[in-house]
Amino acid sequence: MIRKHFAGFAASALALAVSAQAFAGTVTTDGADIVVKTKGGLEVATTDKQFSFKVGGRVQADYSQFDGFYTANGDSADAAYFRRAFIEIGGVAFTDWKYQFSYDLSHNAGSSEDGYWDEASIQYSGFSPVNVKVGRFDPDFGLEKATSSKWVTAPERNAAYDLIDWANGHQNGLGIQVNGTAGPSLYGSLGLHAKDQNDVDGDSVKQFNVRGVFAPMHEAGNVLHLGVNFAKRDLDDVGGLDTRIRSRLGMRGVSTSGGNDAGTNGNRLLLAGANNQVAGSYGDDTAWGLEAAWAMGPLSVQGEYIKRELDADSSANQDIEAKGYYAQIAYTLTGEARDYKLGRFDAIKPSNKQTGAWEVFYRYDYIEGDDDTVGTTASSTVEGKVHNVGLNWYANDNVRLTGAYVKAKVDNQQNANGDDDGDGIVLRAQYVF
Repeated sequence: MIRKHFAGFAASALALAVSAQAFAGTVTTDGADIVVKTKGGLEVATTDKQFSFKVGGRVQADYSQFDGFYTANGDSADAAYFRRAFIEIGGVAFTDWKYQFSYDLSHNAGSSEDGYWDEASIQYSGFSPVNVKVGRFDPDFGLEKATSSKWVTAPERNAAYDLIDWANGHQNGLGIQVNGTAGPSLYGSLGLHAKDQNDVDGDSVKQFNVRGVFAPMHEAGNVLHLGVNFAKRDLDDVGGLDTRIRSRLGMRGVSTSGGNDAGTNGNRLLLAGANNQVAGSYGDDTAWGLEAAWAMGPLSVQGEYIKRELDADSSANQDIEAKGYYAQIAYTLTGEARDYKLGRFDAIKPSNKQTGAWEVFYRYDYIEGDDDTVGTTASSTVEGKVHNVGLNWYANDNVRLTGAYVKAKVDNQQNANGDDDGDGIVLRAQYVF
């Protein structure tokens, strides 16, 4: 065991050495032999698979231009920013223990107080096919969320997720999750998460998540995927509560968080809720989700439906309800099928490394919130509708270029200039290693 432990540390040391200087020679160890891989990052592993160490990451550089509802004055604005710039370190220790650390150099994940961690987790897989995961990671809720941001079809995930940002975001908290499979077609997960938010007694807000997937067809180019999601948290006795449900409507550049900011020009849709609610204003906050996908060769179709209910505990407040859905169709012009792993989609890998893979897509998002305190007409329901149409070029396994046109329409709310619709374009250059 000591010799194998030493081989694990040797693997880590060798990874740093190789990254600094490549040279010909022989590597010897007093334990298992070491294999070095450089395709898709730098990975060092022992041949007995007891230890591995991999360094990788992703860079997504975006430029967006938008007008109308997306800006406070209705005029055109633009933003250039790093959407993500992750350094990722992961691997295996003693066969059954896995670790994953992902740090966002663009400061869009996490915070200055807790660090800009997208993930920092440890997983035990010794109960195969059941895994136990502990640390900071996003709760399991939704098909698009389960798919890596590297390989979701459009530049941004669907607008319906804006209704439930707490249900599938770690929000600087910690969690424990049990997940596993039953045969090749069934996947399930159960999670408990403590968020970086406390009630008046000092207890952190707890969140419960469950997700189940049935995929009787589960191979690339031959997929039938069905899933259900549920999440719940208790907001009773939480002071300074922010119940606002807001949406960027598919245009990240209008956000006022992190580096994705168009200054004072940005505008976001408010569907329901208010900020700084006193303790005892609201209690149970629940979210439900349904997901479905079908793929045949280069064609894929997917969609999700999401509903949220926030129960008022005070007569001075109204119950808040929100719902939304999206429907997406994508087609790879060069014939490649999108990879699928049970519970999520994965990358499109070009069959021709010279021309790459070309994919066209269209997605329609619909969201609405019901709250008597929000809205500019007699109706209390605020609606947002978003059309996304775009083109992806997977130049090779590492480089992806994306161009998308986004058009939004809003009912029962306007920006300061009176606009209730807006247009925008998003251009992205992505490198994955």
